Amino acid sequence: MTDAAQYFSQDLALGATGGLQIADRVLLSQQRILRRLMTNPGDYIWEPNYGAGLPRQIGSKIDVTAITALIRSQMYLESSVQQQPEPQITVTTIPNGIFVQIQYVEVDSGLPANLSFDVTA
Repeated sequence: MTDAAQYFSQDLALGATGGLQIADRVLLSQQRILRRLMTNPGDYIWEPNYGAGLPRQIGSKIDVTAITALIRSQMYLESSVQQQPEPQITVTTIPNGIFVQIQYVEVDSGLPANLSFDVTA
């Protein structure tokens, strides 16, 4: 499956020829995971349970164990994430937020994928 290349909260990306950049396999998987983790439950009116709501975690006491478990449970809901081996998730507190590193295997390509991002206030 392919889609337009667009990371959460960023503009559409342009390809080398000036048209829209296409995302497939690992890039598409990373985009979908990031969108799921950053979307607050209830924000999609047709899927009210969609999303992990990581931005809502910022500003309160950060529970790294709970956030790691939340991310893991959401990763298993994405069809592009191979469940064995398990995704490796590291959550680190940073000033005003968290830094997340995820290593997993993308299903279609069988390639290892790395996704890193921060969530700040």
